[in-house]
Amino acid sequence: MLVLVIRTLILYGTVIASMRVMGKRQIGEMQPSELVVAIMISDLAAVPMQAIDIPILTGIIPVLTLIVAEVTMSFVSARSKRFRKLVTGEPSVVIYDGHINEKELSKLRLNIDDLMEELRLNNYHDISDVSAAIIETSGKLSVIPKTSARNVTVEDMSLKNLPKDGVSRMLVSNGQLDKKELKLSGKSEEWLKKKLKEQGIKNISEVFLATVNAQNELFVQKVKEEDKK
Repeated sequence: MLVLVIRTLILYGTVIASMRVMGKRQIGEMQPSELVVAIMISDLAAVPMQAIDIPILTGIIPVLTLIVAEVTMSFVSARSKRFRKLVTGEPSVVIYDGHINEKELSKLRLNIDDLMEELRLNNYHDISDVSAAIIETSGKLSVIPKTSARNVTVEDMSLKNLPKDGVSRMLVSNGQLDKKELKLSGKSEEWLKKKLKEQGIKNISEVFLATVNAQNELFVQKVKEEDKK
């Protein structure tokens, strides 16, 4: 039983490492070759995980081989447009200037109901509002609206002195100070302690969550009393 657990953990670590090497794409954004590799890796790892009489290398070596092949293909694709087109295909324009490209839809085996559903998911309910719609190589639909249908921007409204954008930093999580995030936020530990003291918090361990945004606004949620027990 212990051997089976150890084998499973080794294969689990191998699969996780392999997916990390492949990059950070979400499943829906994977190219066809990447999705194939992901499926094959899961199948290859499952066989020696279930059968203890099969050598563990039987699962590890094919997985590593697939990763090497995928990384090599990615390297070549980045340098060869022709090879990239062969492996991943190319985007397809299904709507142009408010008109549906029926030939392209037929080639993609995509019906009008599916197209309208994708448009609605992109918050476009009228084809006449669409300047162009493109099926990307990942299968996602990109929509470019006509000028008359696009959302109003800050530039359009000529607004000034707006709050600056930025990423909120999680300074404290479950009573633990994240010094890296604190440094990236441009704040000091003394600043944080002072702000917490202003809210009646004497110790960082009393904080469940503390974040600071680009406007230097600190959000603090204390640990619930029942959670301390």
